[in-house]
Amino acid sequence: MSRAAATFVGASAILMWSVLAMLTRFAGDVPPLELTGLSFLIGGVLGSGFCQLRGTSPFLPLKNWQAWAVGVGGLFFYHLTYFAAMKLAPPMEVSLIAYLWPLLIVVLSALLPGERLQFHHVLGVVLGFAGAALVISKGNFSALGQNLSVGHGLAFLCALIWGLYSVLSRRLKKIPTDVVAGFCLVTGVLAIVTHLLIETTVWPQSPGPWLAIILLGMFPVGFAFFTWDYGVKHGDIMALGAASYLSPMLSAIALVVSGIAAFSASLALACLLIMSGALVAAKDMIFKKPI
Repeated sequence: MSRAAATFVGASAILMWSVLAMLTRFAGDVPPLELTGLSFLIGGVLGSGFCQLRGTSPFLPLKNWQAWAVGVGGLFFYHLTYFAAMKLAPPMEVSLIAYLWPLLIVVLSALLPGERLQFHHVLGVVLGFAGAALVISKGNFSALGQNLSVGHGLAFLCALIWGLYSVLSRRLKKIPTDVVAGFCLVTGVLAIVTHLLIETTVWPQSPGPWLAIILLGMFPVGFAFFTWDYGVKHGDIMALGAASYLSPMLSAIALVVSGIAAFSASLALACLLIMSGALVAAKDMIFKKPI
C-alpha cells in the first residue's frame, strides 16, 4: 500500500471517532463500565478475527508488561471516563472538552526531556481552554462556575488520559498493530468484571441502543484504532496530525445533524477556539520543513 493510501486509511479513524459521542448517546442508559466492556469485546473479537485471517497473533508476551499497561490502561480509563462524562453532562460539551487531547499531546510532548515549552504552546492552551469555558458557559462566562459539573471534570480527565496515552505510546513504536485487538479484548474483560462488581446491569430494551453499541464496537471503539495505528506507522504522520484537529468540528456536526444538540454561535466559536488552540500549539510540527 502506498504512503498516500496509508494516510487515507489513518484518516478514516478521525471520521469514525467523530461519531463516538453520537453513538454513546444513542446507546441509552447502559452504565459506563458495561458500555465499555460490551463495545471493547465487540471490537476485540472483530480485531482478533482479522488477525486470524492474516495469520498473526493479537497478543504480546507478558514480558512486554509496559506495552500492556499503556495499551490497556489508556483504552480502559479513557473510555470509562468518557462514557461516564456523557451520562453526567451535555454530550456536546463533553465531546468538545474531551477533544482537547490533540492540544494536550503537543503540550505534554513539549515537557519531555530535550524539549522546551514555548510561547505558542502556552497560547494554544489559552485558546483551547477558552473554547472549553465558552461551551460550558454557553457564552455567559459569569455563569461558568454554576454550569460546571462532575461530567465536565471527567471530560477534562478524558483529554488528559488520551494525551498521556499518546505520548507514552511513542516508546512503543515497534509494537505491531495487530496487538491492538488483544488490548481491546483485555480492556473489555476488565470492564465487564469491574461492572459486575460495582454497577447494576442495564440491558437495552429496544433494537436502537443495541445497534448503537454494536456500531460503537465496530468503528470508534474497534476498527478506528487499527486504521489510525496503521496510518501513523505507514502514512504521512504530519498530515494525520493536522487532520486530527478537525475532530471537534466533525463531532459537533454529527451531534447537531443527529438532533442530539442544537447549533449556536457560541458552539461554533468554541469549536473554532479549540481547533485553533491545537493548531497554534502544534505549529512547529505542522509547518516543519521536510528534511
